[in-house]
Amino acid sequence: MRDRLIVGLDVPTLAEAEKAVAELGDTVVFYKIGYQLAFAGGLGFAQELVQSGRQVFLDMKLLDIDNTVAKGVENIARMGVTMLTLHAYPKAMRAAVAAAEGSGLCLLGVTVLTSMDEQDLIDAGYEYDPHTLVLRRAEQVRNAGMGGVVCSAAEAQAVRAIVGPELAVVTPGIRPAGAAHGDQKRVMMPADAIRAGASHLVVARPVVAAADRKAAAEAILAEMLTAA
Repeated sequence: MRDRLIVGLDVPTLAEAEKAVAELGDTVVFYKIGYQLAFAGGLGFAQELVQSGRQVFLDMKLLDIDNTVAKGVENIARMGVTMLTLHAYPKAMRAAVAAAEGSGLCLLGVTVLTSMDEQDLIDAGYEYDPHTLVLRRAEQVRNAGMGGVVCSAAEAQAVRAIVGPELAVVTPGIRPAGAAHGDQKRVMMPADAIRAGASHLVVARPVVAAADRKAAAEAILAEMLTAA
């Protein structure tokens, strides 16, 4: 299960990220780096993690014109990270897949953010409810030749039925027993997410904001194991 737990280094400084990784030790082997840390020197730290034998999920949620996406993906593939996110727009995904060919980089299509509910989508101009939009984008991810999907665990079972057994189904919004939801609106407990078909769970605040980070990660892994 260690390869299936991704801890989000959602911290403001490199020093705090280094401290978190040191405290977690061998308990965690897979880390997510998003905007907050990326803009504080986190891209270089991502390469350090790769060189130390750890896996890195670079959560950049790319979306731009085809050429810009392709050139960005080419450079990211050279970094040696394991996973990279794009918003699941068909043209951007096709450009990214072509750019990453032969690199081993797993490209993930972000469907609907787990902080969004139906009213949020209406406010953004979408005509679909979250579940319907997630499934539509899962089909587009599969058709574009991507490596997997990012969705809430609530949609994991339905997404798995669409993308098949081989693609990654990565689920943020994971909250262990007793944890606060924070700004997440579509959440699930670790074991339930695994049972629903998630291949990887992304957990940030319940680990990095814990008084004992290693114990928090170990507790989540224990919950995940109950689904095996």
